[in-house]
Amino acid sequence: MADSENALSGAIGARVRQERKVRGWTLDRLAEISGVSRRMVVSIEQGSANPSIGTLLRISDALGVGLPALVEPPDPAAGKVTRRGEGSELWHGEHGGTGILLVGTQAPDVVELWDWTFGVGDEHRSEAHAPGTRELLQMHDGTVEVIVGDDRFTVSAGDALLFAGDLPHAYRNAGESVARLTLAVFEPNVGSQTNGGAHAR
Repeated sequence: MADSENALSGAIGARVRQERKVRGWTLDRLAEISGVSRRMVVSIEQGSANPSIGTLLRISDALGVGLPALVEPPDPAAGKVTRRGEGSELWHGEHGGTGILLVGTQAPDVVELWDWTFGVGDEHRSEAHAPGTRELLQMHDGTVEVIVGDDRFTVSAGDALLFAGDLPHAYRNAGESVARLTLAVFEPNVGSQTNGGAHAR
């Protein structure tokens, strides 16, 4: 696990550095636009940090490339297969949960496909994403409570939910068994604004 995490951190760091240099930005400039500290940007580029999904989203939004572009190499083929176990694990829950980005499209209209597992008691909170972002999930096992703004939804195995990802939201497993779901995120017009309006998943 450590080797794969190190490889992912290194790949993310190289891509961030490449995209920053293509734009002629200094470290300070990327930090200013993304709202991420310069120290964290340096650590990410060096591959020595384990940034949160929210931090990666702020940087990818600032660069205008979308989150998948930071964790997946470009693929010129007409299609791409992500084999079992090949997704990018970008979140670890306190009780064994994982958030794995399986595949995603490139900017400007970014679609991400995630595999989420929530151990009993696991919770993941997210700030509001960019305007127009929508999330769709389908529960495979267990039950998760999804909090969107002031609304709460209980989603059980076999259920599906569509909600506004441009509101603060959270996922919580308050049940008695592990919960697993597939999540699709649609974020339109990534890169159309590079004025620091980045968001966290």
